[in-house]
Amino acid sequence: MNSDFPRIITLLRKERGISQKNAATDLGISQALLSHYEKGIRECGLEFLVKIADYYSVSCDYLLGRSPEPAGKTISYEDIPEPDPNNKEKISAGGVMASFNKKLTVNSVTVLYALVQKTGSNTLLKEVSAYLMLAVYKMFRIVYAANPKNDKHFFTVPEVVAAGNSSAAMALCEASATAAAKGVPVGGGDTAKESADTVITANSLSEEYPGAASSLLNVIKNSEARIQLISGSSDSSN
Repeated sequence: MNSDFPRIITLLRKERGISQKNAATDLGISQALLSHYEKGIRECGLEFLVKIADYYSVSCDYLLGRSPEPAGKTISYEDIPEPDPNNKEKISAGGVMASFNKKLTVNSVTVLYALVQKTGSNTLLKEVSAYLMLAVYKMFRIVYAANPKNDKHFFTVPEVVAAGNSSAAMALCEASATAAAKGVPVGGGDTAKESADTVITANSLSEEYPGAASSLLNVIKNSEARIQLISGSSDSSN
């Protein structure tokens, strides 16, 4: 049974503010059957899959979790906007993957910062920024260490403590950011302001950040696939 379908149809209904009873009536089925579909107790047939895709104006691929975008589009290198329009760099065949991932990451961070600013919280902005900078710092040190000829004196923090301490600093940033996002003031910092501007759906992202939203949606899908792979490995080892 597809595990994404129940989650996505429930999410779509709630995002649109439709009661389960009304959705069931519109779709021509009983509320009990729709409830079973949303809970993953029953698996629907192809005819209903097409019907509910039309009802929510999304693709079947999106409902089945095959595409992170409601329209079911498969992203390609050419579809991703260039973060720097003035970039005239020629990409070699071997560098396409690096450029592709760079564009996904940069565009995703651009959307993230736009969303953070909408919360009106300087604390959240500060902690998100510090977290991302620390992540770049950690990865830069790893790449730097790939060549043993690189001088270790380039950094002031010794290698033996850098990884652990930077992870600890990132954990603190994450905790403070979480508190600010959930409206819990910590250490005199401010918190996010709840407003309609911070309501996020796949459609709202695509409409407000055309092009860049595709990058973020794909980053989310790829990241969750990696996380689920780790979770599956952990489960099988127990």
